Amino acid sequence: MKNCFSLTLVLILFMASLAQAKNQRPNILFVFSDDHAPHAIGAYNGWLKSVNPTPNIDQLAKEGMLFEKSFCSNSICGPSRAVIMTGKHSHKNGFMNNGN
Repeated sequence: MKNCFSLTLVLILFMASLAQAKNQRPNILFVFSDDHAPHAIGAYNGWLKSVNPTPNIDQLAKEGMLFEKSFCSNSICGPSRAVIMTGKHSHKNGFMNNGN
């Protein structure tokens, strides 16, 4: 009986910790810029880092997350933004060029 009570208590505490963890929202900062190559940002150790230093972006990358294997699904400004806003590729969201 004592073991059953201990197990029940542990399960209740575990479930309470899960419920509390779900209420915490992540702190996300999404930085978006057009025509910005990774070699222009110091955090990526690119060849342009000495020409135009980016200390604030470098600090964010150091303290947070740095994507090293990301890509752009469309190289045109408008369709690229539409992909980010809709979560669908250009052939699915219908935004294929800057004119539409």
